[in-house]
Amino acid sequence: MKPLPPVARLPLLALGVVALVVGVLAGLARLAVVVPAPMAAQAGAHGALMIAAFLGTVISLERAVALAGAGRNWPYLAPLCAGLGGIALLAGLPVVAAQGLFSVAGALLAAGSGLLLRQQPVTHLAVLALGAACWLIGNLVWLASGIIPVAVPWWIAFLVLTIAGERLELTRFLPPSPPARRAFALIVGVQLLGLAATTWRDDAGLRLFAASLLALALWLSVQDIARRNIRQTGLTRYIAACLLAGYGWLALAGLLGLAGGFALGSPLRDAALHAVFLGFVFSMIFGHAPIIFPAVAKVRIPYHPFFYLPLAVLHVSVLARLIGDLSSNLALGQAAGVANALALLLFIVTMVISVARGQK
Repeated sequence: MKPLPPVARLPLLALGVVALVVGVLAGLARLAVVVPAPMAAQAGAHGALMIAAFLGTVISLERAVALAGAGRNWPYLAPLCAGLGGIALLAGLPVVAAQGLFSVAGALLAAGSGLLLRQQPVTHLAVLALGAACWLIGNLVWLASGIIPVAVPWWIAFLVLTIAGERLELTRFLPPSPPARRAFALIVGVQLLGLAATTWRDDAGLRLFAASLLALALWLSVQDIARRNIRQTGLTRYIAACLLAGYGWLALAGLLGLAGGFALGSPLRDAALHAVFLGFVFSMIFGHAPIIFPAVAKVRIPYHPFFYLPLAVLHVSVLARLIGDLSSNLALGQAAGVANALALLLFIVTMVISVARGQK
């Protein structure tokens, strides 16, 4: 079977972008920022649109490209289902339709990740498979409970383990020592134990989960090749800056979680979640996009120092948002939320302009 051509992958990416745009505007509506009524109506689905629809589509699309190298196209059904799950939410279909599509997407991603692991049983692929399984479990938990917040820790683990697995793959250029590898395995084990514990001891499980995030952030900060690449130039240094800044946000999220920030009703919850989802995850996206997008769409993205502008806006705005959360300053939180959206817009515009430059 012929691999799906790059041009045929773009509609899948477009489904994710639609979820991103609506999800961002829905998030602003949650901050009482005035947005178009159809976007404000999606305020309750903000988390599902951003994580299950947007990030689920993008991550499963990237993994599908890796699997398609062996002539398989069925893994592309994962980003398709994730993208359609977002469309189902936007179309106002019964929420169970979106939950079902996201669950199928998670099952397909888990199956594809498991296939890669069977073909090549190495640590980083095992971590990627665990991340995919966490997405599936989170989607099923949401389907069973009908409540998004109970799925959030599993969704966090999906993103964190996926990123950690991809970074672990690159440590072959700077291999960790055997004790460091054992420490990594222990951290992942603690993370899974914390997730499992949330089903019967919610507070203790979430704090254990938070401790694993803090430990993983410290491990990555020390072991990732980014700590050496920050002394390089050009795109290599830019990526390293994104990664190291992201690890800082993950560590802060872990600290907030240890203080109870992941618990429902906690005054620290918004700060803890956005330290992960905005500070950590989007810093990773900004850093990896110049590498992953060319692999998915087969286009060039030449580096330009302007890449640092959206990155700077992102981190300054996330810091302002957390200060607004912790000080209960609604006006600052609103302004920071708008700046968060501006950072994402600047990033997209920067990538589009860079792609256009790469075609000349």
